Amino acid sequence: MTLRLFVLCALGLAVAAGAAEKESEMEKAIFAAGCFWGVEALFEDLDGVESATSGYTGGHTENPTYKEICYKDTGHAEAVEVIYDPGKVSYEELCIHFWRLHDPTTMNRQGPDRGSQYRSAIFYLNDAQKAAAEKVLPEAQKRWKKPIVTEITKASAFYRAEEYHQDYFKKHGPHGCHYLRDW
Repeated sequence: MTLRLFVLCALGLAVAAGAAEKESEMEKAIFAAGCFWGVEALFEDLDGVESATSGYTGGHTENPTYKEICYKDTGHAEAVEVIYDPGKVSYEELCIHFWRLHDPTTMNRQGPDRGSQYRSAIFYLNDAQKAAAEKVLPEAQKRWKKPIVTEITKASAFYRAEEYHQDYFKKHGPHGCHYLRDW
C-alpha cells in the first residue's frame, strides 16, 4: 500500500510538473509601430504578455545604436520584442492589438516621428506567425479608410536598444510618442 501511494504521488507530481512546464512555455513576437517607447508600454499592459523589450530589427547593420538608426542608413526599425504566454493571449490577438495601437496606413511615420525607422511592420518568426498575421489583416483593414501599409516580413536579428530606452514610460511618464489607444 505504501509503495502504491508513493508511485501515485510520484506520477501526480510528474503530471503537475509537466503541466506547469507546458504553461510556462513562452513565445516571442516582434512588432514595429513607430516610437518603441509607446509600443513597449502598450504591449506590457496586455494580459499574457510577460515582457516587452525595445530594440532594432529589419536592417543590415549589426548592433546598431539609436543614433545610427536615426542618422545613418541602417535599414532598421524601432521595434519591440514581446515575450508572451500563448495559453493566455494568442499571436492573432497580439496582431489585432498591434493594428489598433498605431496608424498602420502611414508610410514611415507615426505622429510627429518620420523616417523608415518608424515604419509599421510585423516581423514573423515562423510560418504560423506569418499565416496568423495575414489572416487578421483583412479584418484590421476594415477599421481603416486608407490601405494598411504594414510590412509582414521574416524576422532578422533583434538588437536590444540602449538601457535608457527600456521601460521609458514607466521611468518618465507617457510623453514623446503618439498612439491611438481607442479601443
